[in-house]
Amino acid sequence: MIKRFLTLLAAALAFGLPTLGTAAPLRIEITEGVIEPLPIAAPDFVAETGSAAQLAKDIAQLVADDLSGTGLFREIPESAYISGITSFSSPVQFADWKAINAQALVTGAVSLQSGGRLTVKFRLYDVFAGTELGSGLQFSGTQDGWRRMAHKVADEVYSRITGESGYFDSRVVYVSETGPKNDRKKRLAIMDYDGANLQFLTDSRSIVLAPRFSPTGDRILYTSYETGFPRIYVLDVASVRRRVLEQQSGTMSFAPRFSPDGQDVVYSLTQGGNTDLYKMSISSGRSQRLTSAPSIETAPSFSPDGSRIVFESDRSGTQQLYIMDANGGEPKRISFGKGRYGTPVWSPRGDLIAFTKQSKGRFHIGVMRIDGSEERLLTASFLDEGPSWSPNGRVIMFTRETQGAGGAASLYSVDITGRNLKRVRTQGGGSDPAWSPLQN
Repeated sequence: MIKRFLTLLAAALAFGLPTLGTAAPLRIEITEGVIEPLPIAAPDFVAETGSAAQLAKDIAQLVADDLSGTGLFREIPESAYISGITSFSSPVQFADWKAINAQALVTGAVSLQSGGRLTVKFRLYDVFAGTELGSGLQFSGTQDGWRRMAHKVADEVYSRITGESGYFDSRVVYVSETGPKNDRKKRLAIMDYDGANLQFLTDSRSIVLAPRFSPTGDRILYTSYETGFPRIYVLDVASVRRRVLEQQSGTMSFAPRFSPDGQDVVYSLTQGGNTDLYKMSISSGRSQRLTSAPSIETAPSFSPDGSRIVFESDRSGTQQLYIMDANGGEPKRISFGKGRYGTPVWSPRGDLIAFTKQSKGRFHIGVMRIDGSEERLLTASFLDEGPSWSPNGRVIMFTRETQGAGGAASLYSVDITGRNLKRVRTQGGGSDPAWSPLQN
């Protein structure tokens, strides 16, 4: 059954639309992106030491939460189980799991040593085929890293079933917002992709905007107004030390983003009332002007191979999207729908560009092919903006702000079919999310 699911899923993902193989005939609903989630069982992992009992339960639940949160999987509740898993090494009673229609089964074991060393191992089974999918794996670390180990297990399960890499063992940096709308306090915060392990990186004395991870996830670029003018800073995630990027006197710099190799930064610079794109070497501080036009050029984003840049510009009279060579040159317009387009971000897979669109009084998060074709709007609300891609290029996180004097900004995510829209758990309000790569 899972092999059939994989075949159908691969075909659907080629069009950005997931589906699922079941006993019924294949049906792909292109306009709706309909999918029946794969039923999966993740019973409590076996505690191989007495002190690991609660961790075994928590890890199994987090694995199930990660998978079901994608919308591709449906967790079968424990109340439906006919039998359980009491030993990691005992043969699986496939008939019992088949009877409750579990198509995939995740089993695991957890041990905790006196020194705080935690070991987690797991296996994944195709229930209807009665076979193991891949080989069992084991992760080890400290007890306080149990969430990361659970995310790694979920990533591996996701990858083995879908054929694509997961995104659970990742982090998100964003602008944490507190206070009333007319006196909003903003500071940088970092958290696990699911909202856990929150850490604040700056205080709220200055406005901060547009944090962006480096390709290795160890540094963050952001814009700060602490001097009264926007300036770009580079922050080391581990030490929280930071430094300002070199800037010409009398200029304002903002909207930074790393190159794929992490060596350069592309950004906007305003001088004498004109805003253009520049590229700077982080090590030497040398900058190169990429555009020279009387229009506003901003929100640049590199292609995954570093050869091109997508950005927004009003050179045509309205805010639209353009692509040019990473070293400058004549840009090519790619957005032609009705409305205004901004904040483009190139997918890590290289096949799509996410963007914000304003049309008929509504804001949307959308995606299009890199030639501007196959535009799809995934969301619609009073204010949706600032998309950021998951590491595998299948989910987009963005900011949604509610209307009125009491309106607040929150983080939301949606997959590239426009389904599985949900709010991301944060402490207080949040905006400007940026997704990290998978952690090492």
